[in-house]
Amino acid sequence: MRPRIYVIIVVVLVQVFLILRLVAFIQLFFEHSGIAITQNEIAEAHPTGSEDPRPQLIPKIIHQVFHDWKYHNQSMPSDWDEVRQTCIDSNIGWDYRLWTEQSSRELIETYYPWFLSTYDGYKFPVQRVDAVRYFILLKYGGIYLDLDNGCLRDLTPLLYYPTWTTDGGRGALSNNILASIPNHPFWILLTNSLIPYNYNYFFPYVTISYASGQWFETAVWQAYHKTAAGSSPENRLHRIMMDDRPGVEPWIFFTQERGGTWVNWDNHLFLWVGDHLLLLGVGVCILAALVWWAGMRCARRWSERNHERKGYAALARGRPKREGDDA
Repeated sequence: MRPRIYVIIVVVLVQVFLILRLVAFIQLFFEHSGIAITQNEIAEAHPTGSEDPRPQLIPKIIHQVFHDWKYHNQSMPSDWDEVRQTCIDSNIGWDYRLWTEQSSRELIETYYPWFLSTYDGYKFPVQRVDAVRYFILLKYGGIYLDLDNGCLRDLTPLLYYPTWTTDGGRGALSNNILASIPNHPFWILLTNSLIPYNYNYFFPYVTISYASGQWFETAVWQAYHKTAAGSSPENRLHRIMMDDRPGVEPWIFFTQERGGTWVNWDNHLFLWVGDHLLLLGVGVCILAALVWWAGMRCARRWSERNHERKGYAALARGRPKREGDDA
């Protein structure tokens, strides 16, 4: 009986581990930690025509990253050039920095050489775009925007919250628009987590999202708020609500233009999953139940066969001699 108990214990521990991992993964797509704040609340908190009494925390820097991994030149598409110009024109006096493949790699090589081999070794080029934005905010602070996001107005009202991300109100957090003070502990935790999360999964969308993209960012966001620093009320981070579905509060700071440069064959599959999270949850529960049933059944059958083999061996050892047996 003892081997059977050991097998059952191992099977139960493995199943519990897998179920906990599944639960943690599913939670990435539901309620998030941090302080949810709307765009209108941010705009209303910033006085017009007078100086804001609050201290400005985030430096007036706009960062964008342009990596042409197809042709490896510096020629930006004209529509993206027009979009980024809206941010330059709306924020006179700000520092604007466009990071190319060369300058991005130089940043990593100069200040974070421990990450260079991982950075160079990413399977998908967009992962380098994901990763470098985190190091840029860690080093310099400021506001980061993807090149398919433009500006509708002056971004100064957004500078009074030490670190924030954007939340589309469904699924994981977004990493297309981010902002922070330099050297915030969240970015330290996030950049230190890039190597442990660097796995290549079968699906490109999963690899990109969970190794460096928005799923990864959401997982670290949740982990940060469980740390001693992140759990205190004064250190909780902000989530700016930016739902783009019809009938919700319109965007007042940013625009969304042509994107999709990293679309792979499985993107549509996971976008469908993102719109059917309840169905996904039911499916995961059914899968967990099937794994539990299959694991217990295999453990029981293995134990029974092992018990039978031991029984036959005991009978063979204890069988009395019969006439004609060899001496």
